[in-house]
Amino acid sequence: MRFTIFATTLAAVLSAPLAFAADVMPANGMLVNASGMTVYVFDKDVAGSGKSACSGGCLTLWPAVIATEEMPAAPYGTIQREDNGAKQLTYKGKPLYLYKEDKKPGDAAGDNFKNVWHAVKP
Repeated sequence: MRFTIFATTLAAVLSAPLAFAADVMPANGMLVNASGMTVYVFDKDVAGSGKSACSGGCLTLWPAVIATEEMPAAPYGTIQREDNGAKQLTYKGKPLYLYKEDKKPGDAAGDNFKNVWHAVKP
């Protein structure tokens, strides 16, 4: 009886669609954008605040991941950037960024940068 319940539950979980925003997807244990570039979060951003702590020169080095979907499925969402009004993609309420120094897909040079930037590991 227990095995049947477990097997049925496991089958339901494995067949359920995974929720990913069209803009990002998991690869090699990290989130990447459609071009395969690593996606990051910033410790100074407060999850759920609806704001980004990265602006001006920060955005030159850490460009925002701009959402292409109006309402991505949870745990993704969007915030409206104060500087240009663009919709920035979020993960669990934290804005997402790329790192300018990552040159090719799979690079993660920004992971743990100054102990405040981290590759997103779903």
